[in-house]
Amino acid sequence: MRYNRLGNSGLVVSELCLGTMTFGTAPSAFFQHDLDQSGSTALLRQALDAGVNFIDTANVYSAGQSEQFVGNALRDIGVARDQVVIATKGMGPMGEGPNDSGYSRYHLMNQMDASLQRLQLDHVDLYQIHGWDPHAPMEEGLRAMEDIVRSGRARYIGVSNWAAWQIAKAMGIAERRGWDKFISNQALYAVTARELERELVPMMESEGLGLMVWSPLLGGLLSGKYDFDGDGDMSGQGRRAKLDFPRADKHLAAQAVDAMRPMAQQRDVSVPAIALAWLLHQPVTASVIIGAKRPDQLEQNISATDVELSSHELATLNAIGQLDHEYPSWAIESQNHRHGFRVSERRPAE
Repeated sequence: MRYNRLGNSGLVVSELCLGTMTFGTAPSAFFQHDLDQSGSTALLRQALDAGVNFIDTANVYSAGQSEQFVGNALRDIGVARDQVVIATKGMGPMGEGPNDSGYSRYHLMNQMDASLQRLQLDHVDLYQIHGWDPHAPMEEGLRAMEDIVRSGRARYIGVSNWAAWQIAKAMGIAERRGWDKFISNQALYAVTARELERELVPMMESEGLGLMVWSPLLGGLLSGKYDFDGDGDMSGQGRRAKLDFPRADKHLAAQAVDAMRPMAQQRDVSVPAIALAWLLHQPVTASVIIGAKRPDQLEQNISATDVELSSHELATLNAIGQLDHEYPSWAIESQNHRHGFRVSERRPAE
């Protein structure tokens, strides 16, 4: 297991992060996986034994039960608090009331307290805004996050599922106000889901945010357990068969799986291990969030840390998911190429 700094912070996290959306048996607005406490504890222990020091959850997962199971597991395993990095998220709906969602000060402060109670902790290491709220002022949400950090309830803050311009604006507000800035962005990224390369990746590299990848297998689409026909329809058992999320190009997914299968067979690993290894080879990636319901699934995912892809293999997979240039990127590239600007390095005056 390798470890990376998360963004421009000094926080060091494992290159794989255990995602706990599968933890819980309660009905959920998200996915219901029916993984009980004992199964959740076993997976968390297995991840820690493999060198994972980064755990990600959210208040909306299994209506709070995921956080509760994580807290119970940490207590029962007896892991030292300073040896594990705990991340959770707030913003999503936690009730039917008008103030039960969003990043208003009212909601975020209340949900931070509720998350800590379920986790049985006095602080989390990373607290993330779990999406865009079109109703609350951005500055109100950022001030709430600042106060959460200043109160000691979170060490760092991050964001998930925002556009590049929204994050850049938030970073500017925090800079102007002297508040803590986001250190991470949790976003969708996969071999054949690379939209974030257009705007988010350049922004993260410019602003110093670490990428936490969610759904690296596109909800199982890149797992190799589905068959695709010529129309892009798929057959097979798994989460995708019940809920077709996240949105993805199934034709590209089928091409990627066909390309990854021989790479996996050559190394005696699973197709998911190749898909995860591709992400670990991307310079922008700080940590890839992996989820599982069974020990064998988790073991397959963890094996990705031992996979070194050749330059030829990387080029093959890159070509499958390569994005077309959109405006203004093609215009910027065209202008710079046409003008051929060359800037010489100036020597300091003596």
